[in-house]
Amino acid sequence: MNSTTPQQHSPQKDDTMTTATIPQRAGLINTAGLSDEQLMIRSSVLDILRATLPLDSIGQLDDQRRFPEEAYQALASSGYLAIPFEEEFGGAGGNYKDLTVLMETLGYHYSGIGQGVMTTLIYAGGHVAKFGSEELKRRILPQIIEGKVKLALAMSEPGTGSDVAGLETKAVRQGSGYVLSGTKVWITCAHVADYIVVIAKTDPTAPRHQGLSTFLVDAKAAGVTISPLSMLGRRTTHANEVVLDNVFVPEENLIGEENQTWKNMMKCLAVERLALAAISAGHCFRITEYAQDYAKSRAQFGRPISDFQVTQHKLVDMRIMAETARQSVYRVAELLDAGHDAIEETSIAKIVCTENNFKCADMGLQILGGAGYSMEYDMQMFFRDSRVGPIGGGTNEIQRNVIAKRMGL
Repeated sequence: MNSTTPQQHSPQKDDTMTTATIPQRAGLINTAGLSDEQLMIRSSVLDILRATLPLDSIGQLDDQRRFPEEAYQALASSGYLAIPFEEEFGGAGGNYKDLTVLMETLGYHYSGIGQGVMTTLIYAGGHVAKFGSEELKRRILPQIIEGKVKLALAMSEPGTGSDVAGLETKAVRQGSGYVLSGTKVWITCAHVADYIVVIAKTDPTAPRHQGLSTFLVDAKAAGVTISPLSMLGRRTTHANEVVLDNVFVPEENLIGEENQTWKNMMKCLAVERLALAAISAGHCFRITEYAQDYAKSRAQFGRPISDFQVTQHKLVDMRIMAETARQSVYRVAELLDAGHDAIEETSIAKIVCTENNFKCADMGLQILGGAGYSMEYDMQMFFRDSRVGPIGGGTNEIQRNVIAKRMGL
């Protein structure tokens, strides 16, 4: 498939802005260094998203808090949900750079679809793929790849966010399985999940960081209650409260060995943070393009505001942040593909990409001025959606703690 030019998202709420006045140009993302196959992934994914998730429809989905189901299923039917999984389970056996291309492209089109895909494939599906039994993998992974099931990951609790080791949800052995009780909160995409990957304490007497286990819980099982939460941003893939009231989980749905979850979670973090960073990097470019298009079309004092150096410098700074974010995440992908742990580099990329994402949105909103503060323009959505980046997936304060420890501080 030939590479195509990304469609421009040009706000048209202003008499000074029409489709005819928006320059038709290539996207800002420089695709040099990508293989032909990776260029095809980017081109094809953008084609799919333009057809099933038009840019001018995203605001309405956001208002309605509606998951982008059509786009998700189109990605599944085209085989793109197979990228991170092994071929023996129906996957494509893609490498980390392939995954980065996918996540960056999704984030570029709309960060919400990026988060929706990441939650099933990486956040929750990664636990099944890495640590599930052979039977569990064969039962669940093909369904993920085909888009037949979605997953969510339930770790955070009302009293434990960054302190995962302090969680209180309990799993007690009973007959041929376990009974789970507890409350989880801030659980992304639980409202559309068929299964929830739950971290629970199986040995209450164990020291911190021990005695935790992971379970695949049927979201429709008796005792599971999922309540949507009203969030500031990412409203199509919003967070939820999940209450587990004596929920029975069969033993075959235990993911990995009992009481070994902490070390397993640590092995999943690099890919989770890689995906988060890639989505944010792609979003930086979308925001920059949107602001640039507006600046070229918005006239003040008889000239487009893009003619003024103060605006040009803001746009250049946004471009620098976008490209810096992109370089950091591809560096991580290359290190992981080469077999390195990339612990520091992954934390750095997560910080750089998510913080640059929010800074780009803040500067973009300033360029749009009153229009940026208006709900009629998408910049306010970009601003809201970007703010969760430094919080989710391990706060950026925790990432800095990781780096400080690696530095011997």
